[in-house]
Amino acid sequence: MKAVFLCGGRGKRMFPIAEDKFLLDFLGKPLLEHQIELACEAGLSHFVIIGNPENIGKIKQITKRIRGIKVDFALQKKSLGIADALKSAAAFLSEQLLVINPNDVFSSSAYTKIIAAAKKTPASSYILGYQVQEYFPGGYLEVNSRNELLHIVEKPNPGEEPGNLVNILIHCHNDSKELLHRIETVQTARDDVYECALDNLVKAGHKIKVIPYNDFWAPIKYPWHIFKVMEYFLDNARPYVASSARISEKATIEGKVILSENVRILENAVIRGPVYIGANSIVGNNALVRDYSHIGANSVIGYSTEVKHSYIGDNCWFHSNYIGDSIVDDNCSLGAGTVLANFRLDEGNIQIEVGDSLVDTGYDKLGAVVGRGSRIGVNASLMPGVRVGPDCFVGPQVCLREDLAANKMILLEPRYQITDNEARLDEGKRRELLDKLRG
Repeated sequence: MKAVFLCGGRGKRMFPIAEDKFLLDFLGKPLLEHQIELACEAGLSHFVIIGNPENIGKIKQITKRIRGIKVDFALQKKSLGIADALKSAAAFLSEQLLVINPNDVFSSSAYTKIIAAAKKTPASSYILGYQVQEYFPGGYLEVNSRNELLHIVEKPNPGEEPGNLVNILIHCHNDSKELLHRIETVQTARDDVYECALDNLVKAGHKIKVIPYNDFWAPIKYPWHIFKVMEYFLDNARPYVASSARISEKATIEGKVILSENVRILENAVIRGPVYIGANSIVGNNALVRDYSHIGANSVIGYSTEVKHSYIGDNCWFHSNYIGDSIVDDNCSLGAGTVLANFRLDEGNIQIEVGDSLVDTGYDKLGAVVGRGSRIGVNASLMPGVRVGPDCFVGPQVCLREDLAANKMILLEPRYQITDNEARLDEGKRRELLDKLRG
């Protein structure tokens, strides 16, 4: 059985995070590496990875580090969906295969359940179904009493869902040639060729078994979904302090904490886990890092900075800041006094505009999302849910209430008026006040 990883798409809803989702680092490794290791634990060793011209080089570098696997690489030249990706890899798809979205994070039972079902129950294909409690912007499954697929409804409007069973993209296909044939015959104007091909398989009499799955699942569709994945990895990691890490005797370390190579924790710093701190990073005097925070490599959490429940990239620099429930990409710096606020005055959920829609994040505490390479000046304030594009400058004392597009600069330019000081202070009044204070 081959595991086919779909890595050729581009995230349209992740602004200002420009990196491919499966390349985001967790616990010092890109998500794709975690995904391959998880598949290996389930007994898989032969992979087909479909990338695009921009990321295929990075994908190859990641796979070189993993021993004991065989990898075939396919190139999807344009981001045209799942069906196009499979057509790009057709030369490698000649046997039973698992089609996997590596941007979704799940437990190992996802693999074991579908592989066991494929061995036990005769069907043409097998797909995972997950029961949701609220609307999810994905594909919904209609099934019969035997848990066999009747129809896939791709991204229905809220309130128009056929049920509460959502399609998770871990699909097993016994006849890849038949699947590719059905893909070629689909006629649709929407981005649902693959889903239509599955529907056509059902109409042609092929049985597609839906396997219930109720363990951990966290799809990354919006930036704030990174938090759930971060929490999952921290919850499942073991406490660890590298032998090369240096921790001041006056620092405080509590709870599950993971300190990578050459991390330095200075006097009076407090690390209250679950927390991960990447290699060569420094936590300065009187700093506080707490409550599910993930700090990348070569970053400086400077003097008197507080980081709470935030995902911080590599090579970031902070000094006397508050960073609450925020996502800060690589190579960002915050000037002294800058605050990434995370709580509305009315205590309501944070809503963010995505395309033409206003999306409820589901969080009543959500700070800023800052794109790679951005610089924020001293005493600036970013309001809850504000997004700053990559390579932006936010000037000193700016109070940013709206999103900032990539490669922009916003400055507050007060006009000062300089005149002669003609005021004369009454020294007698000060003496009178002092006499009153002395009683």
